[in-house]
Amino acid sequence: MSKVLVLFGSSTGNTESIASKIAGYLEAAGIDVTLTNAADVSSAKGLAGDYDAVLMGCSAWGTDDLELQDDFAPLFEDMASMCLEGKKVAAFASGDSEYEHFCGAVAAIEAAAKDLGATVIADGLKVEGDAGAAPDEIRDFADAVIAALK
Repeated sequence: MSKVLVLFGSSTGNTESIASKIAGYLEAAGIDVTLTNAADVSSAKGLAGDYDAVLMGCSAWGTDDLELQDDFAPLFEDMASMCLEGKKVAAFASGDSEYEHFCGAVAAIEAAAKDLGATVIADGLKVEGDAGAAPDEIRDFADAVIAALK
């Protein structure tokens, strides 16, 4: 059985709702899932160590520069200590398309993970709003992750 960490940073609850929905689909497929709020993590060091895959979700905004959700930002800055080399990774985000960097966390997470030797296993999921705004897209994302873990 695969072990997956679903790590998310959420200020309004939108990204958390997406993370919970994804975790539910993975659990229903028999995957061992740990759902973790970035606010509850004290350090990025070794965070991915015991997992086969890490799914990271973060809200983001910004007009000139990409701004990551406050709790997730320190973990992102220290991703090198997460032990992502050789891991499977996928990214998801909630955002507001009025911002220049709509769901910019997806591309940032994927690029950083690849630089650290991880393999991106699903196209990044970008949702305007909460989980209710894109049920089919969330299901497709979860299905892609499930298929990549088989």
